[in-house]
Amino acid sequence: MKIHIQAINCTPRQDLLDLIDEKLTKLDHFSDKILECRVVLRVEKSDKRDNKIVEVKAVIKGNDLFVKKQCESFEEGIQKVYDVLQREIKEWKEKIGS
Repeated sequence: MKIHIQAINCTPRQDLLDLIDEKLTKLDHFSDKILECRVVLRVEKSDKRDNKIVEVKAVIKGNDLFVKKQCESFEEGIQKVYDVLQREIKEWKEKIGS
């Protein structure tokens, strides 16, 4: 699975990039049909502390999954996105029966 990361209005640290790679690579355990994950990291200009946005589009044969979370940190956002994608992949597999 390929992982593409795009950062808007920020420059991600290497440990954040490693965390993204680690989490999203684990999704391969749930389905081998995932072709790639496209990640967008964005910081919105806001007075609120939860201005970090993480978007992940998992490209799967026959179906794409998209999750977007807004949090106080990118690390928290990645964890939440991972949890949702994991659940959605399991549900998708049950639906298609594989």
